[in-house]
Amino acid sequence: MLELFIALVDFNDDLELERSGLREPTVRQMNKQAQREAAELVAGLDEGTFYIRHINWLDFSEFDLPLPIYINMVRDPVERVISWFYYARSSYKNAIEYRKSPNKRIKPESWYKKNFNECVRSGDPECQYVPHTVKDFIPNFKRQSLFYCGHHDDCLPFNSPTAVQMAKEHVERDYAVVGSWEDTNITLTVLERYIPRFFRGAKLMYEMHTNKITNRNKNKRKPYIEPEVKEMIRRNFTHEYEFYHFCKQRLYKQYLALNLHELEKHGLLN
Repeated sequence: MLELFIALVDFNDDLELERSGLREPTVRQMNKQAQREAAELVAGLDEGTFYIRHINWLDFSEFDLPLPIYINMVRDPVERVISWFYYARSSYKNAIEYRKSPNKRIKPESWYKKNFNECVRSGDPECQYVPHTVKDFIPNFKRQSLFYCGHHDDCLPFNSPTAVQMAKEHVERDYAVVGSWEDTNITLTVLERYIPRFFRGAKLMYEMHTNKITNRNKNKRKPYIEPEVKEMIRRNFTHEYEFYHFCKQRLYKQYLALNLHELEKHGLLN
């Protein structure tokens, strides 16, 4: 999706794309001072700036700052952790890590050759997604809801109903659009209509560059994952799936509302 944002900026010369956030390390939880600094940075950007960063929801009102237009994307929780498992082992990812820290110790060859099916079935700690755990054997970004829940201690336990409820409340209140990677056309339609200043023409741009965009960061070496393995770990993602389906349902309602508005505008509704 990154090329899409850049293309839109090219079409609207009064907009700016701020990507410095992508160079910031991803952290699970910020203290109040770090949250304030991040919020003030965003609030200090020029109007019309698109800021991209891997960061949890921030409570701008707590710091008496204006709320930005929040958008984000969700993905099937199990497919997401499988993707991360192989992305972390990809040459692309490790080339980036080496460039950042050339003296960092390289993991053993066995780690790079690890198979997800065997990792789950063997009880390898890296692939055991245990509900309510706070600390992970290896970082795996299994808490999709954490990005929407925020930095509160209650957001940290994995597959927590409390964290998911907080995440839902923040999405419903503060996010203009939460799209879905599995519903690209619906997501782009809603983005175009709800945030036209930034996303006008998004569907056209996506169609023009679809091959380049869909292959961006795509790991072509990801092997076949057994359905039984997916089902084994899916049982531990019950509340994460609840949040995922909540976001998709909200997206579909936004899309339906747009279609009903079009029908009404053309006098096709009684």
